[in-house]
Amino acid sequence: MGSYKYCLCFTRKFRWVEAQPPADVKEAFAAYAEGGSHMNAEQLRRFLADVQGDAGATAADADRVMEQVHQLRHRQSLGKLSKPLLALEDFHHFLFSGDLNPPLRSQVHQDMTSPLSHYSIYTGHNSYLTGNQLSSDCSDVPIIKALERGVRVIELDIWPNSTKDDVNVLHGRTLTTPVELIKCLRSIKEYAFVASPYPVIITLEDHLSPDLQAKVAEMVTQTFGDLLYYPDKDSIEEFPSPESLKRRIILSTKPPKEYLEAKDDKDKDGMPKNGKVSNEEEAWGKEVPDLQDELESDDNNENDQTEDEEENDDDDRKVHQNSPPEYKHLITIRAGKPKGHLSDSLKVDPDIVRRLSLSEQELAKAAISHGADIVRFTQKNLLRIYPKGTRFNSSNYNPFVGWMHGAQMVAFNMQGNGRSLWLMHGFYKANGGCGYVKKPDFLLKTGPKNEVFDHKANLQVKKTLKVKVYMGDGWRMDFSQTHFDTYSPPDFYTRVGIAGVPRDSVMKKTRAIEDDWTPVWNEEFTFPLTVPELALLRIEVHEYDMSEKDDFGGQTCLPVSELRPGIRAVPLFDRKGMKFKSVKLLMRFEFV
Repeated sequence: MGSYKYCLCFTRKFRWVEAQPPADVKEAFAAYAEGGSHMNAEQLRRFLADVQGDAGATAADADRVMEQVHQLRHRQSLGKLSKPLLALEDFHHFLFSGDLNPPLRSQVHQDMTSPLSHYSIYTGHNSYLTGNQLSSDCSDVPIIKALERGVRVIELDIWPNSTKDDVNVLHGRTLTTPVELIKCLRSIKEYAFVASPYPVIITLEDHLSPDLQAKVAEMVTQTFGDLLYYPDKDSIEEFPSPESLKRRIILSTKPPKEYLEAKDDKDKDGMPKNGKVSNEEEAWGKEVPDLQDELESDDNNENDQTEDEEENDDDDRKVHQNSPPEYKHLITIRAGKPKGHLSDSLKVDPDIVRRLSLSEQELAKAAISHGADIVRFTQKNLLRIYPKGTRFNSSNYNPFVGWMHGAQMVAFNMQGNGRSLWLMHGFYKANGGCGYVKKPDFLLKTGPKNEVFDHKANLQVKKTLKVKVYMGDGWRMDFSQTHFDTYSPPDFYTRVGIAGVPRDSVMKKTRAIEDDWTPVWNEEFTFPLTVPELALLRIEVHEYDMSEKDDFGGQTCLPVSELRPGIRAVPLFDRKGMKFKSVKLLMRFEFV
């Protein structure tokens, strides 16, 4: 029983009732228990194979599930002589367990032996910032958090310290406080492979003189030792594979340039003219920008540049004379920005692979006029996309513009929150969360007439996903009684939809269930998909508030291509992408 104060002198009482298993769960239990009151291991095995899509399920798998359910529900082991049996409540507990019945596989299962250019890579932007882009502290803490999440590309902006005898990491020409490079390198070494054994790429924005570049080379080789990978020649014809680079660290930056003093042009260095920081994020993040809006050119911001874009392109011969050879030798992935006409920068050299960097605005404009060239370029080379310079509050953009064109490094500000970042988190839950996701075949192949994938083409529906939202639970354990509503239990509703190519993207929602901590919706939604390989299933729970903005109750994004069919427990996450301890939904996924 829950009591809520009402009009100061009255108390309202609400009875809390444990939600019963949904009708579909009862029917499945009755069918596979063959009318009995308990289900044995062989019956459970058939359910796993027929309904849950686990065709390879064995009797041992079923025995293991039953043992775990008994330990969790009854705090006892079955014992070797006991015949394992599940009652309806045990069966429901199994289905509603995020640990025993998750919606995604937890193992790496994709081919990891192709070149790096064949993978989307979990990429951070300004990985050292603790907050906004202008005045927050620089630290190794957000780098550690990113690596623990599985991020595989860490970006460091390196600058001389005040006495020009050492190297700091900071967002140049802003009020951010620096952190020593050596501290960041040591943290990368310690945490690089806690979440994934696949390679960590450090992208450097280099603002150093030749003598400090030599010092960086020394720091890197001494800190990483045998972990550091670099080729034995200046250029390579094909990138190595993630498998061949397991537990290795590699560097990516532009070939060293002659040191240039920082300029004072504050209109170009990322500082806002009025000194103010816009706050475009709502409480749980503004809606992900429509792809069509993202693909429209933004003439008002053509001159908006950050130091990523500001580096001067000197004559390479003069530059190389002033650059320490040790530093150049350590750069595995050579980077650059477009020079001259974009079509020239996107030409594929059969003898050399490289990395090209574009801002989100540059990509949006290039996608309109050179979309096919971008896809061809990314079949062999790497493309990195980074946020525009006006994102002072560390917000992010719609990542699908990059993913649809084969961009491997769609760089995000990982320290923030919001719906765009939730998509990034969800996308990299694929392939066991290892930080490398194999790009779909259609982004890696060229047709007989040199044609490539075009999301604007008249694509046919490949697959239809049916999603049923049964119920939710766990808020009572993770939130205070009055967190959502002071006077009554919450009124939860669920938003369900698809993020993907424009034709597939849609959001729908259930009705709100009034005054219930364990809402039961039993609503089904159908999503026809033209490009299921790139689609993400978006799930959000909100609490309806008549007088104010609805409250946030949890979210997750799941790669559609990796969804396990059947009745599944779906754990929810908070705004920052941290998993709630107890909050979850019971859902059913079916592919038609």
